[in-house]
Amino acid sequence: MTEATAAAIPAALPKYREPFRQRGRVALIVLFVLIAIAGIAGGAAISFSAGDPEGAGLSVMFAIVPLPLLLLAYWWLDRYEPEPRRYKFAAFVWGGVVAVAIALALEVWIQNTWDLSDETAASVVAPLVEEPAKCLFLLLTFVRSRRVIDGFLDGLVYAGIVGVGFAFVENIGYYAASYLGSPDIQVAGAEGVTTTFVVRGLFSPFAHPLFTSAFGIAVGLAVARRSKVLKVVILMVGLAASVGLHAVWNGSLSYGGGAGFVLAYLALAIVLAGITILAIVARVRQVRTLERSLSYVAQRGWIHPAEIPYLSRFGYRKAARRFAKDHGGRVTAKVVKRYQRHATEMAFLHDAMMTGRSIPHGVERTYALLDAMYALRPALRFPPALQNTARHF
Repeated sequence: MTEATAAAIPAALPKYREPFRQRGRVALIVLFVLIAIAGIAGGAAISFSAGDPEGAGLSVMFAIVPLPLLLLAYWWLDRYEPEPRRYKFAAFVWGGVVAVAIALALEVWIQNTWDLSDETAASVVAPLVEEPAKCLFLLLTFVRSRRVIDGFLDGLVYAGIVGVGFAFVENIGYYAASYLGSPDIQVAGAEGVTTTFVVRGLFSPFAHPLFTSAFGIAVGLAVARRSKVLKVVILMVGLAASVGLHAVWNGSLSYGGGAGFVLAYLALAIVLAGITILAIVARVRQVRTLERSLSYVAQRGWIHPAEIPYLSRFGYRKAARRFAKDHGGRVTAKVVKRYQRHATEMAFLHDAMMTGRSIPHGVERTYALLDAMYALRPALRFPPALQNTARHF
């Protein structure tokens, strides 16, 4: 390494401040941290309704088991254009604490006021209160900042994380109740919890994320519409679909018997498979969009064409960070990682504006990201340009 090269490498990476920071951001972060702490205390209280430490431990353990798989699925969908971590944290906390509290309070009040049966409460009341309680997070996020949810995949990711949080806390309650047993269920204790886990944790872990995904997709579609009336119609249809999917599932358990449950399970499995295929297709299209936009950006002279592979394909991106670490150390690798992140966000913003979408402060944010990229250039260490780069697209 030459003296000039070494001098260009900073001792530490300066903190990046996003342009156009929202008002009340710190207050909201503190609020959700406090809600999360309250949720931990509430989850512990729910687990101890099992009656003893063994039941509480099993309830929490079985609720945690599906989390890595579920969160990994949404992390994979979110890799190319990662959503702000604070919003994903807030989505999980909202689903697990706020939505659960709203739904539980309304369900108890409605069932006691109208003296409804458990079957009616589960099949009708639960979908009607739980889905709006979960979907309210996406609606508030959409109203507060349209730049957060700007497409199909964003809505799907946030809806899924809200649903994962809701299911996590709800499962603790179900497992605790299964440990205690009931006159209708012949098994209790560890066997009862395990039986319930097989049904909820192994065979239907995506149930709540699936229900809420219908509204998440609707929010993602509504973003691209200019007509306010059409936005409202799309959101109402999405909410109705979320409630309907939830009602089909709960109704099959309450009234359908074994055959009804199997039919509902298969039907929802087909819906889940369809949404999964759409999500994968959308994610593949993200790659094409990123490459196309970076090519336009390179034609404008904002980046060098040789950078495109190291900014678009995950294999090359990782190789670039590894090269930077080997030739400049950890700080240089962080420079490359941040440069890649800025370039990705800038490219998607540029594509959105070039295709006619209304993006709040789109031009200003694009140039701010370019300025941040240029500031990193002196310390940027990319591998040598690939030969015949075009063949990699």
